[in-house]
Amino acid sequence: MTSSTPSSASPPSQVVYEAANLKREFDDGKVQALRGVDFSILAGEFVAITGPSGCGKTTLLQILGALIKPSSGSLLYRGNSLADLPDPSEYRAREIGFIFQSFHLLPTYTTLENVQMPMFEMGWSASERRDRAAELLKSVGLGHRLDQFPAKLSGGERQRVAIARSLANGCSVLLADEPTGNLDSENAERVMELLVNLHTDKHMTLVLITHDQGIAGTASRTLRMKDGRVLSDSALTTTLAAS
Repeated sequence: MTSSTPSSASPPSQVVYEAANLKREFDDGKVQALRGVDFSILAGEFVAITGPSGCGKTTLLQILGALIKPSSGSLLYRGNSLADLPDPSEYRAREIGFIFQSFHLLPTYTTLENVQMPMFEMGWSASERRDRAAELLKSVGLGHRLDQFPAKLSGGERQRVAIARSLANGCSVLLADEPTGNLDSENAERVMELLVNLHTDKHMTLVLITHDQGIAGTASRTLRMKDGRVLSDSALTTTLAAS
């Protein structure tokens, strides 16, 4: 990893994200998506972000992924300001895995080819990319679907391909925006089981947006948002109740 991207090697207790008075405005200030958000997330935590539509959840996740910048306030990733990174694309490629409600698979590429897409940032050989993609697809239960196109897959299978793709470059943080939103209850349960197992087995930091309180209940911590603010933090509430 180059010096422009913070290192993902860290002790389990290290703070991964630290936000202070984080704000984001659109349309020259007419829309205030985030109105002063403060929180921290430790390495290895599973944090669910909940709240009504339009409360700022997706905007917050996009800022965590350096897809957009905050209007003001600060957001540190492992002690480094995300807004000041010289190459945010390198941070996204090497540090972060994205999972979206709409799977964003390329329809004219096979599952094996879709999973390889992020790997071109890494400078690996064609055989290295293929072998790793096959291994990842096998790990999500799709080792028998390597040469299938997305149109031939069920919604649950497409999301599993998307999860395999998110792991392509060995990220330590997964950012998931309503990953079960387009799935029926059975496939949603399977995808969540996969995500929980990844979080547990690989000690990954998982930040997940959901409207489903049952899914939020599987997280170790829940941030509840409304009108661009964090109304409650279940971990903080628990700590205060115990003190």
